[in-house]
Amino acid sequence: MIPLPPHLEAYDDRFADLVHPVSQLEQIATGFTWTEGPVWFGDHNCLVFSDIPSQRLMRWSETEGTTVFRHNSEFNNGNTRDRQGRLIGCRHGTRDVVRTEIDGSLTVLADRFEGKPLNSPNDVVVSSDGAVWFTDPTYGILSNFEGYEAPPEQTARHVFRRDPDSGAVSAVVSDFTQPNGLAFSCDETRLYISESGSSHDDSVPAVIRQFDVDGATLVDRGVFATLDCGLPDGFRVDTRGNLWSSAKDGVHCFAPDGTLLGKILVPETVANLCFGGHDGHRMFITATTSVYRVFVNAQGAEPWARPAPRERPGLV
Repeated sequence: MIPLPPHLEAYDDRFADLVHPVSQLEQIATGFTWTEGPVWFGDHNCLVFSDIPSQRLMRWSETEGTTVFRHNSEFNNGNTRDRQGRLIGCRHGTRDVVRTEIDGSLTVLADRFEGKPLNSPNDVVVSSDGAVWFTDPTYGILSNFEGYEAPPEQTARHVFRRDPDSGAVSAVVSDFTQPNGLAFSCDETRLYISESGSSHDDSVPAVIRQFDVDGATLVDRGVFATLDCGLPDGFRVDTRGNLWSSAKDGVHCFAPDGTLLGKILVPETVANLCFGGHDGHRMFITATTSVYRVFVNAQGAEPWARPAPRERPGLV
């Protein structure tokens, strides 16, 4: 067997089937302040990601390199796409979740709960029924570095669901110290949510929790996995049910049963990741000042993470 390269670390034999022994970890963009929120647009062969403190959404493609997609992004953090291909983002500055329409205009989907401003929406996913699920920790109002310092007006750091029909926002989980990344299992019967409260309180466990999805509500099924280096921020699930999480030392890959299979070691602290590329087998990693790319023998569970013909614009 060919030994794994230095950026790959295996803990379980199953990890060898998910990586390649001659793959390279490439730094494809650098010079940013704090990168986050990567989302792949296969219909435009490009990656969109956030540089939060610089208030920019960036765009990277193989042919054009790195360009600015949007200035004055209001400290946009996490991003995803809905089933119509539109960009959905979480903004700390305006404390809202916003959708980019096909013509480039912005529609605010959520900015208040029970009549009070949200804390600072962080990460977001959209289920197949059109519901928007997002986390609302206080990172964007703790200082002026990635938002505007302000006291929280919400009674907790909730995880929210926006109903696709009425637009009503409901709190589905309220016992996190700081909820952060979230992702569905392939069949959307389970939602994973990361606890990143150890960023400011060492007594908070660095865990990813799991919840059964029961319509518009969640049923707590306990801890899915615990990180052994740093804390979990953003993550993605692949089509085989493996969960790939950000960590201080790189990306940790967990089997569907929560077993740590291996790590992709990255020289900067990782905030988030996504699957994409022309064949769907590239992982894009946002890590502090840079964006990295690596081949993986896996594809993302999100429909836009896998190569398929598309005619909808999705991005302007």
